Amino acid sequence: MNNDPRPLIAHVVYRFDTGGLENGVVNLINHMPADRYRHAVIALTEVTDFRERIERDDVQFFSLRKPPGQTFWIFPQLFRLFRQLRPAIVHSRNLAALETQLPAWLAGVPVRIHGEHGRDVGDLDGSNVAYQRIRRFYRPFVTFYLALSRDLAQYLNGIIHIPENKMLQVYNGVDTERFKPSRDRTPILGYPFSADEHWVIGTVGRMQTVKDQVTLAKAFARAVELVPELQSRIRLAIVGDGPLKPECLQILDGAGIGHLAWLPGERTDIPEIMQALDCFVLPSLAEGISNTILEAMASGLPVIATDVGGNADLVDSGITGEIIPPADCETMARSIVRYASDPDASNAVGCAGRQRVEQKFSLNAMVAAYQGIYDQLMHRSGALSQH
Repeated sequence: MNNDPRPLIAHVVYRFDTGGLENGVVNLINHMPADRYRHAVIALTEVTDFRERIERDDVQFFSLRKPPGQTFWIFPQLFRLFRQLRPAIVHSRNLAALETQLPAWLAGVPVRIHGEHGRDVGDLDGSNVAYQRIRRFYRPFVTFYLALSRDLAQYLNGIIHIPENKMLQVYNGVDTERFKPSRDRTPILGYPFSADEHWVIGTVGRMQTVKDQVTLAKAFARAVELVPELQSRIRLAIVGDGPLKPECLQILDGAGIGHLAWLPGERTDIPEIMQALDCFVLPSLAEGISNTILEAMASGLPVIATDVGGNADLVDSGITGEIIPPADCETMARSIVRYASDPDASNAVGCAGRQRVEQKFSLNAMVAAYQGIYDQLMHRSGALSQH
């Protein structure tokens, strides 16, 4: 591999498993021209079966089995790995992988990029002073920063004091061939609802506190309470697994509407599930740039999303969906009722979302942006002439 003339990009994440950030890495590697760069994925903890989503057979994977916390003892291991691989670029993502920038600098990696993709569950508003100090400590070792939303770019510039010439905001892209509207809904294993009889609200994501599916469960119950006649038609799908699942089931059963909901756990057939929905809700308490919002918009769905992170960058409120306050059950319920009560208007909003994705958030646009940044920084560092 060392004789390969293509420069190597080492993508560093905390854990390579199902998730929006990781899905972005997969899309980038799969769609970037193979003759331009080689790729390696380094997980500080573990590389899971999610690696099978990467279609190229020349990608290397490394699991470092790191325990939780800032552990400096892993630096020699990273240093040796970087010296062995000799990447032209190390691209770390989010705070949990930021510490790799120091050993990358020590190992002489020419270009060191750090991406901020979203808020940590312990720092939903960016005010955690310890996290700010960690980011400032590693700041000298980072060549360039990528922020995936205006919110994160403002945080890096205003709070962490990253100069604007060392930072760029770049949006995620979505595969508009994989995620697209469908009139002929593919039968889905275990799916209990009928396209002819039911109007289905859904969400997809890990069922953890930061994703706040509990508020969606409460809002669904409240929507049925506000307009009882919707009960014969409206349905709820919460796709994903995690600690919030039992609480959501308890809320729905307690309201006597458990039979109107489907909580199948984690699924791999997300494009087909998106096509089976009529409206998408993202109830998160924090986000970067949400891949699931982009996937829902690409699938032609109106989107109800909380006003956190980059959600308002994606959803044009009143045109492609609604932006609502986080943890606001009543407003979410009324938005659900409004769309459920007027399916034609809801479909028109979904079509507008699809058009917006095609114009601004395509996968091709994302890959071109990343490749342009990689090329520019390689050229600036002189690494390009070495390959």
